Amino acid sequence: MRITAVRCVEYTGTIDHPGAFWEERLIRPVDIYPQFRAEGPEFLPGAEGDGHRVTSVFVHVETDDGVTGTAGPITRQQAYLIGTGMAALLVGRDPLATEYLWDVLYRSAVHGRKGVEMMAISALDCALWDLKGRHLGVPVHVLLGGPTREEIPAYASALGYSLDLDAVRERAAEIVGAGFTATKWFPRHGPVDGGAGIEANVALVAALREAVGPDVDIMVDAWMSWDVPYALRMGERLAEYAPRWIEEPVLPDKPHSYAEITRRMPGGIQVSGAEHEYTRWGLHQLMAAGAMHIYQPDTYWAGGISEMLKIAALASTYDVQLIPHGHSVPANTHFSFAQPPTLTPMIEYLLKWNTLHQWFLATPVHPVDGKVTPPTQPGLGTDLDENKIESRRELTFA
Repeated sequence: MRITAVRCVEYTGTIDHPGAFWEERLIRPVDIYPQFRAEGPEFLPGAEGDGHRVTSVFVHVETDDGVTGTAGPITRQQAYLIGTGMAALLVGRDPLATEYLWDVLYRSAVHGRKGVEMMAISALDCALWDLKGRHLGVPVHVLLGGPTREEIPAYASALGYSLDLDAVRERAAEIVGAGFTATKWFPRHGPVDGGAGIEANVALVAALREAVGPDVDIMVDAWMSWDVPYALRMGERLAEYAPRWIEEPVLPDKPHSYAEITRRMPGGIQVSGAEHEYTRWGLHQLMAAGAMHIYQPDTYWAGGISEMLKIAALASTYDVQLIPHGHSVPANTHFSFAQPPTLTPMIEYLLKWNTLHQWFLATPVHPVDGKVTPPTQPGLGTDLDENKIESRRELTFA
């Protein structure tokens, strides 16, 4: 069996959703500057009635025996890198040789050890694992040695929901009513917002604790936009509400800042991060520094399933937990079910994001009663739902 083509295809459809889909956005590192801080959430293009246009790009790796592996959605930047260079490295090769192909892609991208190029490699690796599972007729988690359990609890990430406190209480209660035992929220204020911003962040977490009660975990995601003094001060102010963790308090290139925050964080609050770090080498640097308690690399960004297996081995030697970032739920699910429950105890489920990100999938992964069960479809379960595709076009780059 040989790879005959690697195609990136853009699909368009319509999702029904009354009103604005994105109600609020997260804080960003660039928000220290007023012109960026004033920007609102991104909006989906409108369609007729309550519809919104959804556009997603998937990569398809085709073979001469008719088996195709699919991964995505990916960005157009990733598609460009695949179409203008990486695809040629795969055509004519054995698609089952995932270690060899990953190494060829990595060694060819000497300036792409992180960022968009590694994200493109990650998507191709996931497509190859999907192809391997389809070829052998089993789910990818079986190829990886799983499943290790019958279910994994998911936590609900509320990115994009309004931070109006009444709306927060209502949404948090709905999340608990749906069976989730943990929820993560995204405060909008950081060091440049002064005392009023601190009070707004505290009010958000207080409202969450009031809404969910004492037995549901709440988490806070700062999305790389705080600093050491601010993170420690927020820890002191939030300790009475017992958040499970504070996520990404600083930029990923600051392992020693992470380590200081982790060492000094009050109230038993854990520190998490590494969503924006890449490969075993980047994660090893953080782990060796004792940077955080919980590591959250993204399967579609950090190097794909092949690389996540190596990151998992590292995490096990450092006795830390690995909870992959929820951008890549189908791949994360297969990966997590092949690991011990002490290593991958939870799955992140971004509520709004996964409504969009899995829109075109025929068998999306959705938690039931707050839990995910092992997928049964061969591969990664990335068949597309033809009923949701209104138009498609192959992306080509001259």
